[in-house]
Amino acid sequence: MGNKAHAKRRMIAAGVPCVPGFQDSSEQGQSDARLLAEAAKVGYPILIKAAAGGGGRGMRLCADPSALPAALSSARSESLGAFGSGELILERALLGARHVEIQVFADRHGHVIHLGERDCSIQRRHQKVIEEAPSPAVDAELRGRMGAAAVQAARAIAYEGAGTVEFLLDPRGDFYFLEMNTRLQVEHPVTEAITGLDLVELQLRVAAYEPLPLTQDQLQQGGHAIEARLYAEDPYQNFLPGAGPVHLWIPPEGQGVRVDHGLAPGQPVTPYYDPMVAKVIAHGPTRECARRRLARALESLIFFGPANNQRFLLDLLRAPAFIEGAATTNFIEHQLDPSARQRPRPLPRHWALAALLWARRGRPGERTGDPWRSSGPIATPLDLALEGDGAPKAHLRLTFTAPDVLLVEGAPGAAAPLRLHVLEDSGVHLRVDIDGLQRRIAAHLADADAQPALYLSDEGHTFTFREVSPKGARQGAEPLPGDGKIRAPTSGRLVALPHLVGARVAPADVVAVVEAMKIETSLSAGVHGSITSVHAELGALLRPGALLVTITPDEASS
Repeated sequence: MGNKAHAKRRMIAAGVPCVPGFQDSSEQGQSDARLLAEAAKVGYPILIKAAAGGGGRGMRLCADPSALPAALSSARSESLGAFGSGELILERALLGARHVEIQVFADRHGHVIHLGERDCSIQRRHQKVIEEAPSPAVDAELRGRMGAAAVQAARAIAYEGAGTVEFLLDPRGDFYFLEMNTRLQVEHPVTEAITGLDLVELQLRVAAYEPLPLTQDQLQQGGHAIEARLYAEDPYQNFLPGAGPVHLWIPPEGQGVRVDHGLAPGQPVTPYYDPMVAKVIAHGPTRECARRRLARALESLIFFGPANNQRFLLDLLRAPAFIEGAATTNFIEHQLDPSARQRPRPLPRHWALAALLWARRGRPGERTGDPWRSSGPIATPLDLALEGDGAPKAHLRLTFTAPDVLLVEGAPGAAAPLRLHVLEDSGVHLRVDIDGLQRRIAAHLADADAQPALYLSDEGHTFTFREVSPKGARQGAEPLPGDGKIRAPTSGRLVALPHLVGARVAPADVVAVVEAMKIETSLSAGVHGSITSVHAELGALLRPGALLVTITPDEASS
């Protein structure tokens, strides 16, 4: 069942409903010519999947037959790198459906039960982001039918242990087998929360040849549970994976909240593994209670280091379609407000808070001087820049009017100077009065890459500020778009250079492919021109911003 092609053939033989597709593992069946022909029979839009893997790796959605050859090549390459096999299957893409999976357990004494369903419809890159149990789209009658089909699938292969049978559920209530994951899933805690069972313990007992301790009729469920996956990635840059040191990590706490993680301050997040760094789970008597608890937990979570999706998760939980329980697999692309895909910008108070913290704590290794002089308080200039693509800068003037009271002039978007009064400072959390309104924020000054960075967290928003050098130019500045300099967007490995030096390229042509956290990112030329030099070798490990290819634009060469 670990191979999608074999699994689908077995399920079709067992009478389990399957998504229409093509799954031939033979050499002839894996040829591009045969796959192109079969795709025409299956119908578009079509999904290409890696037969040997999961987690969205080696998966491509293709709506146009002309784009299929390139999609097959890309999917095969990613599948080979992630799973050691380039075998592919094809499936008709059921757009607007839900992804609903059934947790099954089986022992070697012939007992097979299911523990209900999980709704995993909210996905990006065909990989799950938020999961919940039970599904808001499944009633008792449908749960019984889907559970029976999952048990039938497990019995058909004499399965033992924990497993997950995944289905697509269409709006009419028809469901189709996708695959079976022969292991516990990342999202198993939501099932544990509503059943009260420890699935890890149960799996170990079954592996020790013990019989299952309960029957299907004895299974009880209570309440609702939702899980959010915290990824080290930039959701505002096409979910580009990130890497780097963890400067500060404080997991959330609260009633009904659970956090699974292995993080510690100082450890690196590397580019060699999946970008998930933690999962936050909330359980409550109702779905709305669980949703609110999870949102509060995510707001209080502190993860300072690589770019992450903390704020994006909050936007997902607060989207009307999710609140109504109407999310489908195209939720992020079509049901989410487009503003949630735009990078949040700091408000005037964030610039002022950053200035306050920079002034109070000083640079690492330095002592903040006394701002008072015989003539009264003095104003100190401070230039700050927000980290990120196209990020703004600000020229600020700071005046301490009393101990722990700062007047900040020049905050972008502020019509007048902002007055900040520090009421409480615990080292990480601060309570600050800003023009009469109190806010509780978290902050940390890290000496990152020999250049201090200030991390500021407010209501789930995390902003990173750096001081601009007195000369006004930051080293390592972002390259200008369309300048012909193709750079690595993140840490990773160079896996493809489709063109040689001297080749002519157009803006949409892919000139390099970087693999990070098992995800391939294609880099386009961005200009009409000729490749004049290649600066890295295939297989090379790259640092963010590393120059890969230089293209001389036509305008520059004329």
